Amino acid sequence: MSKPTPISGFPEWTPGQRMIEQFVLDKIRATFELYGFAPLETRAVEPLDQLLRKGETSKEVYVIRRLHADAEGAGGDDQLGLHFDLTVPFARYVLENAGKLSFPFRRYQIQKVWRGERPQEGRYREFVQADIDIVDRDTLAAHHEAEMPLVIGDALRSLPIPPVTIQVNNRKICEGFYRGIGLTDPEAALRAVDKLDKIGPAKVAELLAQTAGASEAQAKACLALAEISAPDASFADAVRALGVSDPLLDEGIEELVRVVDTAAEHSPGLCVADLRIARGLDYYTGTVYETQLRGYERFGSICSGGRYDNLVSAGAVSYPGVGISIGVTRLLGLLFGAGELSVSREVPTAVLVAVTSEEQRTASNRVAEALRRRGVPTEVSPSAAKFGKQIRYAERRGIPYVWFPGAEGAPDEVKDIRSGEQVTAGAGEWTPPPGDLKPTVG
Repeated sequence: MSKPTPISGFPEWTPGQRMIEQFVLDKIRATFELYGFAPLETRAVEPLDQLLRKGETSKEVYVIRRLHADAEGAGGDDQLGLHFDLTVPFARYVLENAGKLSFPFRRYQIQKVWRGERPQEGRYREFVQADIDIVDRDTLAAHHEAEMPLVIGDALRSLPIPPVTIQVNNRKICEGFYRGIGLTDPEAALRAVDKLDKIGPAKVAELLAQTAGASEAQAKACLALAEISAPDASFADAVRALGVSDPLLDEGIEELVRVVDTAAEHSPGLCVADLRIARGLDYYTGTVYETQLRGYERFGSICSGGRYDNLVSAGAVSYPGVGISIGVTRLLGLLFGAGELSVSREVPTAVLVAVTSEEQRTASNRVAEALRRRGVPTEVSPSAAKFGKQIRYAERRGIPYVWFPGAEGAPDEVKDIRSGEQVTAGAGEWTPPPGDLKPTVG
């Protein structure tokens, strides 16, 4: 067998990095549950036509095909693709299970997703997302849009990472403004403005002319709107100062003011109204969110989402929702690359029980079982080598304590191999200090 080579875009963390990832996921999960979100997991695949029906995502979808598929199920309507986000499968789940759900339905979902985009630092083809969504039947109160940043702010603040800033906008502001200046294809204008950070104002102006039919004056007005940013509700005055009037614009301003004011009361400085934020997917209809990790702004958003009204419907019944997603793998990849996250040891083991001789291994196993029953992560030495070698084995593994079973009636002893301190101990009472019981992340 030839030596395997890594596949670009499919990260495989070291055990230490995986422990950090699990710590991060546990913290995020705990915050989601504090806010009343229930766990959900959906299948990894969806019908291809469903994955492609909203937004410009066709180039991102991995298509599933059996190597020896029979002719009858070879493609067409039966084609499946790996989901590229968790919103589309969640929408399908709501539609299929609406009769069993209690609305408004609050769920969180932590799963892998797949996108066939070009891998680069912080961007992967296989990665973990942590989503929350609130969905209701027919109408969804606007105050749910103001709640999203609070949950995400608390979740990310619980982690040993740099502070974040959540940039918020409202698609109604943009669409209402574009209509107010006479543009007939506001969605095309939104997609153009969403590329501002990538291609700059001059190229966006050209794109507005090409795809949205904007005149030079209209393109200038669109760019003026996108330049507005404020840490408080003063953004509303800046929008109105542009002299454009439209009912949808007024509605969007009112909703965004509520989001910014609610966030400021809960966590001052968390949210910034930034009217260049548009989000490229077509299904967003209200508030949209992007999140910058301070010091890593050049890599783009690590958490994003928005309000959607038309993604889920069955006949005359619709299920509007709002959601936001943390790109967990993206976040960790950036911090691992910068050496900003570490774990105190690479294994969960706190204690290694030494083995005096192979004939005495049963006695060592009993000690390990007693410690495990009391919640102390413990393993038994793989060999009955000299104690010095067993201690070195623990050092290589990063295990802080070595337990020595007493011989011929002598009491057991446990040694902190970092300080050299060795004390008499009983497996039914002794516990390592809280900081050593489990690996710590920092």
